[in-house]
Amino acid sequence: MFNPTRDEARRFMIDAWRKYRENLPLTPLETIFAELAVEHPEYHPILEDADAMDRDFTPEDGQINPFLHLSLHLAIHEQLSIDQPPGLREAYDLCLARHHGDRHAALHDVLECLGETIYNAQKNKAPLDAQAYVECVRRRA
Repeated sequence: MFNPTRDEARRFMIDAWRKYRENLPLTPLETIFAELAVEHPEYHPILEDADAMDRDFTPEDGQINPFLHLSLHLAIHEQLSIDQPPGLREAYDLCLARHHGDRHAALHDVLECLGETIYNAQKNKAPLDAQAYVECVRRRA
């Protein structure tokens, strides 16, 4: 299993975005990332800023961490492609219907639930609760 460090993940994102902008060949994962990044123009300046590698983005400062946000999008893309946890794809499809086919809005419903699931696991020092994650997505639909 690939488990990159913070710097490796950020470098991947910055490099993939640069390659996309320069019309260079992309790996399949870089292509997925670039498609996600296109949907987040608010993050483009950060992805194009070499100093962003070392920046901290804290909720206490009122900031959303763009690297975390995009990483969660990548994770959800993979989860949906293999329907893992089971039932996630069906729950996502319900969100997609609620948002009248707006894929990005539906993905943000899933992202909110994934973030909540990760937060609860960390807070409770417990494994991720896959069932609670899927149920959260269903409730948002």
